[in-house]
This record gives sequence, C-alpha cells and structure tokens, in this order.
Amino acid sequence: MTASVATKLREIFVEALDLDEDVDVENLKYRDLEAWDSVGHMALVAAIEDEFDVQFDTDQVIDMSSFKVAAEMVVELQSPDA
Repeated sequence: MTASVATKLREIFVEALDLDEDVDVENLKYRDLEAWDSVGHMALVAAIEDEFDVQFDTDQVIDMSSFKVAAEMVVELQSPDA
C-alpha cells in the first residue's frame, strides 16, 4: 500500500465514522466502534469509492472487515490488472 493511499484512507475513516484524530485507525476492525455499524459501514464504503474512483462488488463490501482489508482492496482495484 502506498503512503498516499494510506493517508487518504485514514482521512476517510476518520470523517466517515466521525472519529477523533487520535484513534488508531490502521488497527480498526468492523464493529470495534459503535460508529462502525452497518450504516457507518455503507457510508465508509461510499466515501472510499468516491475518493478513489473504484467500485466494490457485494462480496468486497461484505468482506471489508478492517482498515487493512479496505486498503488492500483499494490497491487491488487501482492496479492496471484489476
């Protein structure tokens, strides 16, 4: 994962989930926080898709269980072979 993807993704998590700046976003997992419920998850997915100009399929939306998984998905979707 590139630094720019990580930085942008970190900002998206903070904004979409309305987190404090000091939250350890990179180690977040789905439902670790009250804000990352099903509604927060869909807001997060939409924000990631908008920022990175990618489209997740249904399985990817369901499998997006952590910051790290989200980052891997974004990198994979941005690769020329995707």
